[in-house]
Amino acid sequence: MMGYPMARNLLRAGHEVALWSNQGEKARQLADAEKGRLCATPKEVAENADCLFLCVGDTQMARAVILGPDGIGSGARAGTVVADSSTISPSESRKIGQVLKRKGIEMLDAPCTGSTPGAESGNLTFMVGGDAAVFESVKPHFEPMGKRLFYCGGPGMGLQAKLTQNLILCNLMMAFNEGMVLAAKGGVDPQLMFEVLDASAAKSGLVSYKTPFVFRRDFQANFATKWMHKDIGLMLDSGKELGVPLPVTALTQQIFQMAISAGLGDEDFCSTIKVLEKMAGIEVKGLRKKIK
Repeated sequence: MMGYPMARNLLRAGHEVALWSNQGEKARQLADAEKGRLCATPKEVAENADCLFLCVGDTQMARAVILGPDGIGSGARAGTVVADSSTISPSESRKIGQVLKRKGIEMLDAPCTGSTPGAESGNLTFMVGGDAAVFESVKPHFEPMGKRLFYCGGPGMGLQAKLTQNLILCNLMMAFNEGMVLAAKGGVDPQLMFEVLDASAAKSGLVSYKTPFVFRRDFQANFATKWMHKDIGLMLDSGKELGVPLPVTALTQQIFQMAISAGLGDEDFCSTIKVLEKMAGIEVKGLRKKIK
């Protein structure tokens, strides 16, 4: 969902791009459509690139793609830069970077936000950790994919920032779910309630963006529940490592697990409202036309 449009934007910006996907057909389609170089393995991509970007689902996948038998590390030359745009464990990312460093390969953790629409439009926001000079050297390669680039510090710091952002997002989503279900059950029109929120200190970019999807019951994934649940696990792991209690986030994790257990894992994470709707016996929909 993310890697395909990110790679396409690099191709359309005039770069020569070597392509690999765990779902091979997607890489083939992009190579045919945009004249990219189709590769059979991550190793082959590394043999044909000076700067590599990857965007995979979790820490285990990232480690396999980078350090596996046919991984990037077995094909990249000294001086190559690997920018991992996956959201993975900061501590594990540092360990992967240390292995690459011993081979003369530089690594940046460069998770992004903006979901599928941001990837499609080239308007992602990147949070980057690693050597500042290395980041500056490859910064132009980020620009076709994202318009806001934040250098966050040394290795793992981009991931630490990304987990913090997603922590706030998932907990905001839970607050929205609870509030809207409570209002609807109490008889307040959901559209009116949204207008109140949008005109108050409770106004939120997340709420403004997700509410129309909830109202029209459109839960096609821009950011799937299962992937946010994975990120919540990383948040809690990070909190444990750093000695930071995250009690609200721990409860949010359980609600997300309930949603996944109910078959909502592949739907957008705003579908978590269905868990509370079912428990309360009410469905949140936009019922009336907006007041002018």
